[in-house]
Amino acid sequence: MVTSFDEKGKIFTQVVRKQPTLVTLQTATSRISGLLHVHPDCRLKDELEREEQFVALTDASVMDLAGTTVVLRTAFITVNKQQIIWVLPNEDLIEESRP
Repeated sequence: MVTSFDEKGKIFTQVVRKQPTLVTLQTATSRISGLLHVHPDCRLKDELEREEQFVALTDASVMDLAGTTVVLRTAFITVNKQQIIWVLPNEDLIEESRP
């Protein structure tokens, strides 16, 4: 990443554009749905394998373990990757018809 400075010492870096991807992730105590921002030309899996300890979600809803009751909504949340059991992109959800 290129970093530059102006005459007052202010730091400027390139803006990295990311694709917001609606995901649902499960922890041991809750289910969280929100937008995970994926780098261009990367897969969701690639984002989760980055060195950072936490993954950030925006426009998130934290639900109970079953995913039926919303506990809180927030504009931003970070989740420790070691607490994540599974993650899925919501676009891959398959709706099953129930009798």
